[in-house]
Amino acid sequence: MTRPIGVGEAFELSEEILKKYDELNTQKKTIEKELNQIKKQIHYCLDETFGKEQKGELKRGSYKVQRVIRSTVRYDEEKTVNKLEELNLSEFLVKKPDTEKLEAAIKIDLVKGKDFEDCKTEKLTPAIAVKEIS
Repeated sequence: MTRPIGVGEAFELSEEILKKYDELNTQKKTIEKELNQIKKQIHYCLDETFGKEQKGELKRGSYKVQRVIRSTVRYDEEKTVNKLEELNLSEFLVKKPDTEKLEAAIKIDLVKGKDFEDCKTEKLTPAIAVKEIS
């Protein structure tokens, strides 16, 4: 197993490290695929025993599987806005800018980008991709 590197600690990025990363990433994908297949089988068994989307618990040897059902409610945005306007409930509506249109307008100089600099935050998320070169 590779030793964790502390922040600011000297580190040399070698071919060996990149190879190890690539191998582990491939293993991770294989494991995730297998886990998903097993999860489907478990859900199928629970569906057959307790019914679809029903909570339940089964024990097998020294293991047990327990299924809980989480519920998330989402409203269709367009239909909900139309219904709220129809019922004169505009206080339930929240105005928000269309950032895609704003960015496009800035690119074609329809509006000045500097006017919105204090309104804008940019989130950067680093990502890496390591692949073997043939």
